[in-house]
Amino acid sequence: MTMDTDLALLRLLQLVSPSLPVGMYSYSQGMEQAVENGWIKNEAQTRDWLAGLLRHSLARLDAALLVQLYDAWARNDADAVVRWSMELTAMRETEELRTEDRQTGQALARLLDGLGVERAKGWVRHPHATFATMFTLAAVEWDISKAQTIAGYLWSWLENQALCAVKLVPLGQLAGQRLLYGLAMEIPGLVEAALDLPDDEIGSSCFALTLASSRHERQYSRLFRS
Repeated sequence: MTMDTDLALLRLLQLVSPSLPVGMYSYSQGMEQAVENGWIKNEAQTRDWLAGLLRHSLARLDAALLVQLYDAWARNDADAVVRWSMELTAMRETEELRTEDRQTGQALARLLDGLGVERAKGWVRHPHATFATMFTLAAVEWDISKAQTIAGYLWSWLENQALCAVKLVPLGQLAGQRLLYGLAMEIPGLVEAALDLPDDEIGSSCFALTLASSRHERQYSRLFRS
């Protein structure tokens, strides 16, 4: 690999690190309520829950819109960036999910602004900021390839969810690593599918996620934000 390629990889590792100060660790994406409801009780059920969301939600919505956002940033099309960001927000089916996206997106914008990414400045308080919007901006600015950007985004989501499961189900640390090891094998295929997905097929509707997220807004006692 060239020195530039090495640097792009290191930038991607920084972007997907759990230590990235954007608050992703404080959200469970409905998992806390799913555990409370008794839908997730063990490692196998956790694997089924995460695999379903990866295949039917993340791959067909987040990953597909990462493609559009990446291309919009690459050609410096500010209107398209806003349009696709609004599209992603509109497809979030609960207020909890929309709030998470906005707060983590604005937090990542502040971080990128602090790291000297000029185009992030206008998104620090932008009402349509999403995590995917700022994630793709960082990727374009740091010369991370589109495929690696999508893979990194999916991995970041998966790692955060596995950490949630370790706390909530609860699972042991080894079980959490087994989940990551097994489900990571799905990511390359999901990246390829997202790159080829036609615009008119972008979107998802995962009823269990929607129900869990909407109920979590009113869950009496919880570890994770709503």
